[in-house]
Amino acid sequence: MVITRPAGTGTPLAKKVSALGGTSLLLPGLSLRGTSDAQQAREQWRDAQDDDVLIFTSPAAVRYALALAPLDKAHGEVVAVGQGTARALQRHGVTAQVPASRQDSEGMLALPLLQHLQGRRVALITAPGGRGLMQQQLAGRGAILREVHVYQRAASRLTRRHAEAVLQMADTACVLLSSIEALQNLRQQLPVTAWERLRQATAVVSSERIEAAARAAGFSRIYRAASAVQAELLAGACEVCSRARHD
Repeated sequence: MVITRPAGTGTPLAKKVSALGGTSLLLPGLSLRGTSDAQQAREQWRDAQDDDVLIFTSPAAVRYALALAPLDKAHGEVVAVGQGTARALQRHGVTAQVPASRQDSEGMLALPLLQHLQGRRVALITAPGGRGLMQQQLAGRGAILREVHVYQRAASRLTRRHAEAVLQMADTACVLLSSIEALQNLRQQLPVTAWERLRQATAVVSSERIEAAARAAGFSRIYRAASAVQAELLAGACEVCSRARHD
């Protein structure tokens, strides 16, 4: 099982794989770090807490925001992109609304809370980059939108050890993909031989959008999981392995 989660965040999933009797290769497609101007980010984050709605786009957004400053008890309504982000907030005593089905931008945008935003102040707690779908849709619904960049994403540093581990993967290996940016970074960071070997794995993807990106990158064996939730991706990989055994 190839885990492409950001550097330093894949170990819990690797432990779950081990508990199921599998082996893991941590191949981070991204590296997360704090903003270059922590003081400015801290001020923006504190100002955002007076807004009507706070939207957290990832567990990392929660972690880095709360590291800058605690969340005031008088904050506005809170939305989390998924259960992992909601759990990160709950650890700080904050209850968030979570999409019932799709745990992504489309899922959040379907929440009743975010349908009628004319004149409401909405803060998006996130990192630079991404599709821009949330920003476009929220502004289109009349929100007074504020983006607070509490962390940043960068390409991870892959070593020769990572490349050698990819070359030694089993033919039945699965690679879990939930980020186009991570996929692109892996393509750029890995030597050609390792990248070609990785493309021979079954890509277990989190959405139709990621599926299209994986196919465009050269993956021919693709399985779409129910969502980007790590448990769903792992369940998808288990399904692929089960099929392979029966074949």
